Amino acid sequence: MRRSTQDARQYAYCCLGGKCSAKWVLEGDIKGCFDNINHDWLLGNIPMDKSTLKQFLKAGFVYNRHLNPTTAGTPQGGIISPILANMTLDGLEKAISSVYHVGKNGKIDKTRHNPHKVNFVRYADDFIVTANSEEIAKELVELIKEFLMERGLELSEEKTHITHIDDGFDFLGWNFRKYRGKLLIKPSKKSIDNITRKIGDVIRRAKPWKQEDLINVLNPIITGWPNYHRSAVSKETFSKLDHIVWEILWGWAKRRPPDKRNTWVANKYWHSVGNRRWVFSTGEYRLKPFSDTKIVRCAGLKLDKNPYIDQDYFNLRNCCPILKGL
Repeated sequence: MRRSTQDARQYAYCCLGGKCSAKWVLEGDIKGCFDNINHDWLLGNIPMDKSTLKQFLKAGFVYNRHLNPTTAGTPQGGIISPILANMTLDGLEKAISSVYHVGKNGKIDKTRHNPHKVNFVRYADDFIVTANSEEIAKELVELIKEFLMERGLELSEEKTHITHIDDGFDFLGWNFRKYRGKLLIKPSKKSIDNITRKIGDVIRRAKPWKQEDLINVLNPIITGWPNYHRSAVSKETFSKLDHIVWEILWGWAKRRPPDKRNTWVANKYWHSVGNRRWVFSTGEYRLKPFSDTKIVRCAGLKLDKNPYIDQDYFNLRNCCPILKGL
């Protein structure tokens, strides 16, 4: 993947992090994006062999051993579906720029002509648009609705919001909010709740498991989630999650068997490893804490670089994505 959610987050930070940056954010949510794209629009606008594309669109999907036809949208789970959805939304940024970034010469110039501080950030079907006023944000809603309607899509009224940056908003698993003029990007509450629930579900299922089996199942979860969030303001969140996991594991250990004293439970399931005293381990296997993941800062993406043309730049960037380890 040449461009990632980390790149989208960094660009959003550039658009919102300054003292004079936009104050309002349109959080866009497309209702059933993959399910509702108009087939006629795809056939008329996607630059590929029409008969092949038609076969892709009519492939259908299997549910409960039954083949279900697709009359709209892209095939569920198909590898081409994200590509078609991305191409469907590809002109949205240009549609916005043609209204808000046109200079006196009639040409689009986002670097010099942006009086309304309108910036568009999209990853797949998740997007935000910044604006310098609530009125401009409302205008953007109508413009986007018109763009989507032609493609058989619509904004979700329930999930599309216009928010002031001081109140904060969620995007791609992070919460963006300004505190006394400083923009902080943290793991969102929803993302924290999801990982807590996932770990809790695993531990509750693990009542008959051996300790090493539980550790082997939990470690990929506990390393994967903080790796995604390690370039945000996450240190405090990692520490809180370590404490939550400890409490859930203590409940698991107390039931094995339930009549043992706390000292016996602690000595049986927790050991000292290096400078750490309370490590859930067997000696050979140990649980990796969230807080072992170091906070880093990632290099911002150069927006004028094309992944199909500037391959050397993207290859180097994939090898060295981190600017600075904290």
